[in-house]
Amino acid sequence: MIGEKSMSEVNEKNYLENGEGFKSWFFTVDHKRIGVMYLWAIAVFFIIAAIASFLVRFEHLTPGQTIVSADTYNVLFTLHGSMMVFLFIVPGVAASFGNFLIPLMIGAKDVIFPKLNLYSFWIYLAGAAIFMIALAGPADTGWTFYTPYSIETGANVILITLGIFVLGFSSILTGINFIVTMHKLRAPGMTWDRLPLFCWAAYATSLLQVLATPVVGITLLLLIGERYFGLGFFDPARGGDPVMFQHFFWFYSHPAVYIMILPAMGIISEIMPVFSRKPIFGYKAIAYASLAIALISFLVWGHHMFVSGQSKLVNIIFSVITYAVAVPTAIKVFNWLWTMHKGSIELSTAMLYSLAFIFLFTIGGLTGLFLGALAADVHLHDTYFVVAHMHYVMIGGTVFGFFAALHFWYPKMWGRMFDEFKAKIAFVLIFIGFNVVFFPQFIMGTLGMPRRYFNYAPEFQSLHQISTYGTWIIGAGFILMLWVLMRPLPGKAPGNPYRSVSLEWSMDSPPGTFNFDEIPTITEPVYNYGTKVEEES
Repeated sequence: MIGEKSMSEVNEKNYLENGEGFKSWFFTVDHKRIGVMYLWAIAVFFIIAAIASFLVRFEHLTPGQTIVSADTYNVLFTLHGSMMVFLFIVPGVAASFGNFLIPLMIGAKDVIFPKLNLYSFWIYLAGAAIFMIALAGPADTGWTFYTPYSIETGANVILITLGIFVLGFSSILTGINFIVTMHKLRAPGMTWDRLPLFCWAAYATSLLQVLATPVVGITLLLLIGERYFGLGFFDPARGGDPVMFQHFFWFYSHPAVYIMILPAMGIISEIMPVFSRKPIFGYKAIAYASLAIALISFLVWGHHMFVSGQSKLVNIIFSVITYAVAVPTAIKVFNWLWTMHKGSIELSTAMLYSLAFIFLFTIGGLTGLFLGALAADVHLHDTYFVVAHMHYVMIGGTVFGFFAALHFWYPKMWGRMFDEFKAKIAFVLIFIGFNVVFFPQFIMGTLGMPRRYFNYAPEFQSLHQISTYGTWIIGAGFILMLWVLMRPLPGKAPGNPYRSVSLEWSMDSPPGTFNFDEIPTITEPVYNYGTKVEEES
């Protein structure tokens, strides 16, 4: 009993109706509400970071100063990069959709540590607050905080690294919660070989969060000690080694790339079979590929440092391992494409973002092979080619996967439908705008345009202008998408509008407070098959 009401009676209310006002949300231990709060928080930070990126691109409309000074430019690209990475992309899919979906997908009433889940969100907000204050300081180091400049600059490095250190605790606690939840709270019959592929991706991501995040935490503490106490770890004037900072930083930050991308891959693995009306092809291969990517990601950090003075042998080893990580990634892409083969494909908005994910992430992955080749990397390192590659992976991959999830599980989260036609128009604008922004940057990088430069030679102006015009197109798409999602269609959404047989769609939309009146017993695989109606016909 809960007070005077039974659990089933309380569960008659959906999670959105179970209490009103700030207090009922901010102090909730309902995983769905916590996921929604994460979603709103990261959306705000995404908008701020996007505005900073638009200003950076507008500055490059002409050589020399266009709208801001060189110092302000440094602050803007630091704000954009660090906020987009640490406040949006790293926690984005895992914390928001992971919190909302994992218990629903495995047949649990909540995560195993509900209060710890709430504390993780509070810690995230605390770290974000420190981070924002530091950025207003301002900070001008770029999101990598490379020494020795981060030691010598008068910018607010201590506070911003403290904010990231605090954010790390949120990431670690969330990862622990998800790992233990999937080990201990799976419904009867929900064996590991029946686990939804999003859960496999979230599990691999959680392992990375728990194992890799302490490394960057310790690194940033050493940086704080360097600035505050003059310890001499990274400062060559005190006998330190600035390259050691790069080793520590990239040992975390390359796995962090997969903390960003693995959950998005899990999303695509859920959406692709539903709108292809076919079972997922190669379920076990995709599941094990997630774990393989997580493992290999710890072994490739040195490919960021080919020009840092490493030995030739070490460079060759890191280059070979970099190529190896392409294998499990290619397995996933192949299986997604084969899932669509001879399928009855429905081009919903979520499916369009999924197809764009495959296309854009493949470009990002293939251009990464150029950077993994030693001779090519010497020429391309620290040019706009790297900027384009990184954005095709992070935005074309993670963010497009995030948008796919936003549209796919929108009826489940809110109990309403959105205007598919307008949402597809927004997709077209975002897709075209993204490619107009970043594809010219591959050309600029190949021609030798260095990244992070306030000024540039007149020969690059036309390419910079095309890239800047692209931000106006993608910005219009973002605004339209936000307008569509903030104005749902009237009437309640069907409980299962996409006719999926995954477990989260077996209940009303939005879900009840406790998800399930009774824990379900799983007697057959429930991961992302096409509809039973299609299969029977």
